Amino acid sequence: MHQEPTRSKAHLVLEDGTVFEGFSTGKIGTTQGEIAFNTGMYGYQEIFTDPSYYGQIIIMATPHIGNYGVHEYEVESDGLKISGLVTKKFSDMFSRPGGSGSLQNYLERDGVVGISDIDTRSLVRHIRMKGAMNAVISSDGKSVEELLVLAKNVPSMEGMELSSFVSTKSQYHAGDPNAKVKVALLDLGVKTNIVRCLTERGCYVSVFPMDTNASDILASKPDGIMLSNGPGDPAAMPGVIAEVQTLVESGVPVFGICLGHQVIALSQGLKTEKMFNGHRGVNHPIKNLISGKCEITSQNHGFVVSKEAAEANQNVQITHIHLNDNTIAGIQLMSKPVFSVQYHPEASAGPHDSRYLFDQFISNINIHKNEK
Repeated sequence: MHQEPTRSKAHLVLEDGTVFEGFSTGKIGTTQGEIAFNTGMYGYQEIFTDPSYYGQIIIMATPHIGNYGVHEYEVESDGLKISGLVTKKFSDMFSRPGGSGSLQNYLERDGVVGISDIDTRSLVRHIRMKGAMNAVISSDGKSVEELLVLAKNVPSMEGMELSSFVSTKSQYHAGDPNAKVKVALLDLGVKTNIVRCLTERGCYVSVFPMDTNASDILASKPDGIMLSNGPGDPAAMPGVIAEVQTLVESGVPVFGICLGHQVIALSQGLKTEKMFNGHRGVNHPIKNLISGKCEITSQNHGFVVSKEAAEANQNVQITHIHLNDNTIAGIQLMSKPVFSVQYHPEASAGPHDSRYLFDQFISNINIHKNEK
């Protein structure tokens, strides 16, 4: 008979002084970051390894986490990227054909501190009402008073550049070198499945570090340029924004996802804003204003492009909106073959409603090649 391990007490302390007491999961220790919630009912391993979550403590709204363990193929980067994990029920037992271990061992391996057995429903409601804030999780015996001081001193996500912590340090390649379509991908914190979605469509992908000069990217003579997702405040990346402006002006087709979308917008003089709560989950409704069709999407972002700024720019067309709050979910430029979306068309784990955007990117590339 399986016996659950004995867990030490743990505390979650929010910067506004709210305290939750539970039990430790993952590594014993103390961690800090901006606290955010994800409404996805599946795909926790993909969520935890998404580089866009770097610097964040994630609350899983789904009550049972860990019950299907982990799998070596369900990763979106080289390891766990979350700063901490908050769950209601955390399972050491797992049942999974082909599973490669428990979530507990996975968290311990990558040094992630977590807390379980707290009322996550109450916690999510609190954040929804109060807005995004910082927090601390501790299971190593620190007092609540000590943790509150730590929580109040966690740096704000606003103004924080984080891509450099998760971007590749050296260029690498994926796909067939003899492929007819060559894509240069600027890695701002790329998910593995973005690269996979391109190679599945016959692309040879060259992945560049986030601080690569536009001239070096263009020197590789790409047929198209992909700007990836990533963490942090897009407005805190002036160097990247300037290089992306050059890439856009080159006339090479460009496709941006999430942070890449925001950087494209900033390169065109638009503004981005910190959201009250952000969008994180696999069930967000989007309307394509060009086709009139709706799609269910995977999202993970705490910043958004200003709708007022986009509507005032005659070179920018709003192509997608979020149906829950009418925020901008996609744009395209009128003068260049450049488009971008705020959400994740590669959606790992699912849904797959938005995969057509990769086909749209390939179509733009082929049109551009035929015009040369």
